[in-house]
Amino acid sequence: MAVYNTSADAANTAVRGFLTVIGEYYLGRAFNTGSKKAKEDWLKIRDEIFEAKCAYCGVKEKLQIDHLIMINRTQFGLHHPGNIVPACSECNTRTKKGNEYNGWEDHLSALCERNGEKDKFFDRYNKIKNHREKGEYIYPVLTDEETKTLKIIINNLYDRVKSEFEQSVNLYEQLDTAFTKNKF
Repeated sequence: MAVYNTSADAANTAVRGFLTVIGEYYLGRAFNTGSKKAKEDWLKIRDEIFEAKCAYCGVKEKLQIDHLIMINRTQFGLHHPGNIVPACSECNTRTKKGNEYNGWEDHLSALCERNGEKDKFFDRYNKIKNHREKGEYIYPVLTDEETKTLKIIINNLYDRVKSEFEQSVNLYEQLDTAFTKNKF
């Protein structure tokens, strides 16, 4: 959660909301993991498919939802059951190469190496890959055209929300100056 909210935070929230709705479009139903069928899906993924263990390190503590393909304006991950795995809080902080976040495969590799568990990489990799590609919750494979379309829409949405936020702050400052006689 952001400690200091900016126009970029508002724009990123809009992007996440959009990718959530698009994920639901491909799924064919709502996917609010806090209630009903989606909650059942999450619990099945967490408890049955991944045996109530972190998909990355195998610990059994306070598991959270991690999106394998991140829901952001660079990776375009969808909020979809085929794109979520359980992760402990430590593993749910994505590793980076420079300024860019790693994809889930590189993230898994970095975590296995850091934890001295290189020998467990392929087992965990295959479990995640099977969940995404062969299991009950197959993640949709987007065409290049779909990905390009998402990129255009998302960048437009991001820029418009960020601009609207900044214009609203500017308008407030103008109105405050116009109507406030005494400044502290």
